[in-house]
Amino acid sequence: MIDKRALRARMRAVRDAHGPGLIPVPRPFLDRLFPQQTIAAYRPLGAEADPALWVEAALHAGATIALPHVTDRASPLRFLTWADGEALTVGTFGLHQPAPDAPECRPDIILTPLVGFDRRGNRLGQGAGHYDRAFVAHPDAWRVGIAWSVQEVEAMVPDSWDMPLHAIATESEWIVP
Repeated sequence: MIDKRALRARMRAVRDAHGPGLIPVPRPFLDRLFPQQTIAAYRPLGAEADPALWVEAALHAGATIALPHVTDRASPLRFLTWADGEALTVGTFGLHQPAPDAPECRPDIILTPLVGFDRRGNRLGQGAGHYDRAFVAHPDAWRVGIAWSVQEVEAMVPDSWDMPLHAIATESEWIVP
């Protein structure tokens, strides 16, 4: 059995040592974009891989952008619409998120920050289960993890509630489990 707490600490250290930066937009993501679609993205914290170029591509395609809104550890994550350049508030866990009264939406694609991942589409998140619950709430959304290649691990054993990612993007590779 994997000690997720220890793995999470190790992978955060690896990610932090890598440092922040932008992840290039892969062709398979561009091929899925169309007007009126909703793309749930995120604003990176610390050395998380930055999907800003993906947001730019989605906006150029006419998509709507949503960002996660978290109120506490136990409450579900909500995806709220966000217009490029619109002010964000600093919320729980230091997340830059839309104001709580921004419209809630249903994403077609969910871009997910990762702490760790394996090639089978398993992901290691922050540990509060926000994205796990969001994936259950939006089962038809295309789930894409974004991380640095150094965050890859050999294998992870998913818990019963874990939903695998449909794809993972790193600075150097597009991985489809």
